[in-house]
Amino acid sequence: MTSEIPRISDAEWEVMKVLWSSPVPLAASEVVQTLEHSKAWNPKTVRTLINRLVEKQALGFDPDGRTYRYYPLAKEEDCVRSETSSLLKRIYGGAMKPMLVNFLKDERLSKEDIAELQAILEQRKE
Repeated sequence: MTSEIPRISDAEWEVMKVLWSSPVPLAASEVVQTLEHSKAWNPKTVRTLINRLVEKQALGFDPDGRTYRYYPLAKEEDCVRSETSSLLKRIYGGAMKPMLVNFLKDERLSKEDIAELQAILEQRKE
């Protein structure tokens, strides 16, 4: 895996989520089967997305007979962190406070969510 986190499109994220959630490498047909319940994508579309992710070095593969079995090279946490940072820079000029204020004003938070956020903020004070 390269040290640089690949830029992943929204559609590619759907493929990555399937592979991140699997404890074992999956064949393209298994990824297609998993996504057919939530996406109305042609199997060829999924295979194209997989190929793009391999080119971006987000996925690796092992030959298994005539089938390739795919697995993530990019860690989910790293990709999430990279996307969050990119969003913060693009939309909020890199400033965290305006993003948090905007999010907190618009989101409906449960008491548990609020308690968790307060605990995180208290930890950050220390």
